[in-house]
Amino acid sequence: MSWVYVEELGEHSGEIVEVRGWVHHRRSSGKIRFLEIRDGTGIVQCVLIKNQVSEEIFELADRVPLESSVIIQGEARAEKRAPGGYELTVKALKLVHSADEYPIQPKEHGIDFLLQKRHLWIRSPRQNAILRIRHELVKAIRDFFDQRGFILLDAPIFTPTACEGTSTLFRVDYFGEPAYLTQSGQLYMEAGAMALSKVYCFGPAFRAEKSKTRRHLTEFWMVEPEIAWFELEEVINLAEDLIVFFIERILEKRKEELKILERDISPLEKIKKPFPKISYDQAIELLKTKGMKIEWGDDFGGDEETALSQNFDKPVIIHRYPAKLKAFYMANDPANSELALCVDILAPEGYGEIVGGGQREADYNKLLDKIKAHNLPQEIFDWYLDLRRFGSVPHSGFGLGIERSLAWICKLKHIREAIPFPRMLERIFP
Repeated sequence: MSWVYVEELGEHSGEIVEVRGWVHHRRSSGKIRFLEIRDGTGIVQCVLIKNQVSEEIFELADRVPLESSVIIQGEARAEKRAPGGYELTVKALKLVHSADEYPIQPKEHGIDFLLQKRHLWIRSPRQNAILRIRHELVKAIRDFFDQRGFILLDAPIFTPTACEGTSTLFRVDYFGEPAYLTQSGQLYMEAGAMALSKVYCFGPAFRAEKSKTRRHLTEFWMVEPEIAWFELEEVINLAEDLIVFFIERILEKRKEELKILERDISPLEKIKKPFPKISYDQAIELLKTKGMKIEWGDDFGGDEETALSQNFDKPVIIHRYPAKLKAFYMANDPANSELALCVDILAPEGYGEIVGGGQREADYNKLLDKIKAHNLPQEIFDWYLDLRRFGSVPHSGFGLGIERSLAWICKLKHIREAIPFPRMLERIFP
């Protein structure tokens, strides 16, 4: 007799197998008891028939608490009406651990309560489905870059200074010296691109933003590719390809999970190239036609991003923002020095920016002037300036946020469900 996972039951129809898991649900009907067992790969209905199991086992099935851990042996067989399409006719049941009364019941709970119990909440089918889709998203992104010859290059978490301004840094003590949790691995990826041509990092980023919106976390995950010799249009094309790739992968591999979330997949099926593309100037005019009070030079907040994305059924590419709105390392547009060679991509259905990037300033003197204009300490960026002293070339890259992308894919109401253990302005537990 072999121990199998629930997701493998289809390969063992008609066989006596062993399943190990937790009691998800139980019910009775006359001389039959039903236990739904989840094992992390799926849920299987286990049927206990009186007189076919011992009295002790039959009675245990009536009282075993939810989330108790059990080992069940029985015959696997196809059953279309059962969760997952298979069920077990139970021969033996062993209680490994009898759980205390489970605090999350099949009723409405407040979000604060559920977040306090996040370590248990992730066991629920909905949260399970989200985390499985997250896994598929991450794997698809890695596959995309690996297939295109990119080298994974890990960026440090501790950094000596800011990448995108000092107001949102988490400061820590580093053996008596100040250090900061990284906002982005981009500067290090630029160094990597000069060494390895095509690189990407994939890891956590930290922003000390005092924001309570449904789109913000203080700790989130980003993938950040950087490519030597790429200019703005080429990096925009790469970002489009990436988004199309992971949407297609999730639609192929995770339809069942999307069904659990009751996600209408028809909007996702429309995500094909080319994406609509507008300039910042055109975006400003579009917002004005919607009655929004905005002027050239203003940045876009959540309301503006939502309004813009509602005009399109695909991600919308917005390029060439005013240079003053962007970080010091952005290259200026040769055709108009007031503009940066930058791009944001907004997800449809009101989910806001999922990609931010552009072409980097490759000229040493221009970059030095920008560091000074932003009142940044030159000595901290001396290593970064070395990249322009020794064989500088045009180069570009972007960052794509995992949680915002996942929130859009799953159509979540709040980004806090898009990460296993969310960190927000007022939450660092559990």
